[in-house]
Amino acid sequence: MSAPATKHYPRPPLSLIAEKLPGWGVNLYVGGSDGAADAALLAEHGIKVVLNCAVNLDIDLVDVAKTGVSAHLLRHGAGHVRYYKLGLVDGPGNPEVMMLAGYHLLRALLDQDLPDKPSYPLREKGHVLVNCRGGRSRSVSLVALFLHLEFPDRYPALSDAIAHVRQARSLHPDEWHETPKPELVHLAERAAAMAKLLKQAGYGL
Repeated sequence: MSAPATKHYPRPPLSLIAEKLPGWGVNLYVGGSDGAADAALLAEHGIKVVLNCAVNLDIDLVDVAKTGVSAHLLRHGAGHVRYYKLGLVDGPGNPEVMMLAGYHLLRALLDQDLPDKPSYPLREKGHVLVNCRGGRSRSVSLVALFLHLEFPDRYPALSDAIAHVRQARSLHPDEWHETPKPELVHLAERAAAMAKLLKQAGYGL
C-alpha cells in the first residue's frame, strides 16, 4: 500500500520543545531552515547554539568574517551562534549509527565548555535549536530520541517523546505518517536500543 499523499500544513519557524532542561537549564527548540536562518528570531529567543540535522541544507551563519584571506577562499569566520552539523538524509540511506551519533552530539554540545580565548568569541551557553529543512522529520526524531533517553521517567517510550514533540511543534495529525519519516523513527528506535546496551555495558553517559 502506498503512503498517504503528502500535505504540508503551516507551522512556526521554530517551536519550544522543552523549557529549562534539567541538568542544563536551557531551552530546547525545533525548527526549520527559516528559523535557523533568522538571526533576529534566534536572538529574540536567546538561542546561541544551532544543530543542523540536514545533509542537504547549508546556512551561512558567519557574523564576523575573517579578513585578509585569499580571494579563492569562501567566506568564513565567527558566527552569531555556535553551529554544529549532523548530516541526516530525510528518509532511507542513513547508516544505522548516525542517529546515535546525533544524540551524542546534542548531549555533548550541551556539556561542552569553551576556553576563554579570543578565538572562541561566543562562550555564552544560551538556548539550543535543532533544525532540519522543514523542522518536521529529522529534527523531530533526534530531539525525541534525546528526550526519551535523558528523561525516561517522563518519556518511557520513544513514541511518548515523539508525541510530545509533534504537539509542541504544532504538526498536524494528517502529517504524522511522515513527521518523522518511518525510516527515521526506526533509526531512533535502533539508536535508543544501542544507547541502552552501551550504558548497561558501562559505556553510557
